[in-house]
Amino acid sequence: MVDSLRQLVLLGWVLWLNSVAAQDVYQVLRDRGQGFAEVIRGRALVFPRDHSAHSDFRVEWWYITANLQDNQGRDWGLQWTLFRQALSAETDTEGWDSNQLWMVHAALTTPEQHRFEQRFARGGIGQAGVSLNSKEKTFSAWLDDWQWRSESEGLFPSQLHFSVGESAIKMQLDSGYRWVLHGDQGYSRKSEHGQASYYYSQPKISIRGTVQVGDETIELSGQAWMDREWSSQVLAENQSGWDWFSLHFDDGNKLMLYRLRHNTGANWISGSWIDSSGQVRHLHNNDIELIPEVMRTINPGPGKSLQLPLEWSVKLPNIGRSWRIKPLYDQQWMGTRIPYWEGVVLVEDDSGKSAGRGYMELTGYD
Repeated sequence: MVDSLRQLVLLGWVLWLNSVAAQDVYQVLRDRGQGFAEVIRGRALVFPRDHSAHSDFRVEWWYITANLQDNQGRDWGLQWTLFRQALSAETDTEGWDSNQLWMVHAALTTPEQHRFEQRFARGGIGQAGVSLNSKEKTFSAWLDDWQWRSESEGLFPSQLHFSVGESAIKMQLDSGYRWVLHGDQGYSRKSEHGQASYYYSQPKISIRGTVQVGDETIELSGQAWMDREWSSQVLAENQSGWDWFSLHFDDGNKLMLYRLRHNTGANWISGSWIDSSGQVRHLHNNDIELIPEVMRTINPGPGKSLQLPLEWSVKLPNIGRSWRIKPLYDQQWMGTRIPYWEGVVLVEDDSGKSAGRGYMELTGYD
């Protein structure tokens, strides 16, 4: 009976996504979201409260990416993202009448290949969700047996368990750093027309664990990045998608950048520079030169091809730094119901020497 119900949930998700895909998979992020809560400048983010879900907003996500290495020094990567969407602005109810939909994307980038999976669930029935237990001082985000669970309301230390194909991933995450509030104390503008989100990150996470494939156990360790964002309208009507970067530099500095691409007018570019001591500097458009340098063709599916900007140059003139960003390899495509490119990138300085690693996300090109 339970399996049958979950099949109905999955069918509902697929039918909804098919109806969206018939138009534009990013249109839901452009719709004005009448009746939903609005993102307002000056609202203070409060922790641990804001680690939990905000069902009165239309969309929301909990995003973890990690740059890892094995015992041979080879680069690996993982992504685990839990998405929530409200189908209506009505107050959420428990049970099968819940208007909340949940989706998880998971990916494992090995030195040889990139693999991904996706899962769907309806809210209200315990199959997926995010919860803070103030009595037990715990945090949980889950969909089925894919789980991110913390021993405290502060999210760390925590365990992340999920699978991709035959690979079982078990990771331990820890961080003692303060949260990075992007934009104006967490109020992150997305256009000159008023679109915005609440957006914060934890860019300094130590991560270690194992990938189990059959009888083989591979030990991995490295650095992770956690993004939290929620809004009722992320994109303006003339924005087709975005290019996003989270970068860990070898000298201990961190950088987040994004470019929202406009069909008309100048692109919207923003970011945050986090120095090795944890000090944050918000970056405006005139602080950043973000230039796609090399377009290459990937194969997102049988008989399909897609041109993407896979190599970039980044300059921060007011900080006096510049880099070249290249993918670990080109085919890191997320062929999910909402398709995009996301994967491990390598960072070089002006002399061509390795300067760090990170993650890149390219959306709206398909």
